[in-house]
Amino acid sequence: MKLQQVLSLTRKAIDDYNMIEDGDNIAVGISGGKDSLTLLYALHGLQRFYPKNFNLHAITVDLGFDNLNLDEITRLCADMEVPYHIVKTDIGKIIFDDRKETNPCSLCAKMRKGALNTAIKELGCNKVAYAHHKDDVVETMMLSLIYEGRFHTFSPVTYLDRMDLTVIRPLIYMREADVIGFIHKYDVPVVKSPCPADGHTKREYAKTLLQEINRETPGVKERMFTAIQSSMDKWRL
Repeated sequence: MKLQQVLSLTRKAIDDYNMIEDGDNIAVGISGGKDSLTLLYALHGLQRFYPKNFNLHAITVDLGFDNLNLDEITRLCADMEVPYHIVKTDIGKIIFDDRKETNPCSLCAKMRKGALNTAIKELGCNKVAYAHHKDDVVETMMLSLIYEGRFHTFSPVTYLDRMDLTVIRPLIYMREADVIGFIHKYDVPVVKSPCPADGHTKREYAKTLLQEINRETPGVKERMFTAIQSSMDKWRL
């Protein structure tokens, strides 16, 4: 996928859900993976011509694993002239060494978001952009159905009143396949996750299940996404 196509899909999501206003200071959560780096490229590209002015800060929460190398991302942000902030933590040690969690993802997500939100507020940002794409929307709905017994997924825009912070998800119209195509075309410096649980989560199960269903019934994921848009009140403007 070409950068122009990424910008077009990103702008459509931003316009459809009024994600950006003049003067916004937007933090971009950078894990180092393909999704977050695609989001950084998209928002940086939109800055040049979007009618509303906004500022960007890139933030990575370092979980404390020894084999995480962020040098290429640091250079990328420097080339883009986007301030890059690395938040050092011991979250990995706490979860895997001290607590020895057998299901680490939920606690890790809470601790990671806590560290990220603290850094965001210290930087004076009023919004944070997450890199969830269309497949993530449907996978989250499946996880909710299977493990919680309810029809639920995240919304394009969420206001966190306790933090006075707005979460935006500008990639919700992009498929994961689009992200992968973009990453390969532009040789984006993706950093492999050092987390021991990576690739062995409930989300991976939901992803595999949806892939199987979509192979048997082509287009079902797209129809699920459309159903989510049309049926969930919080997605309506």
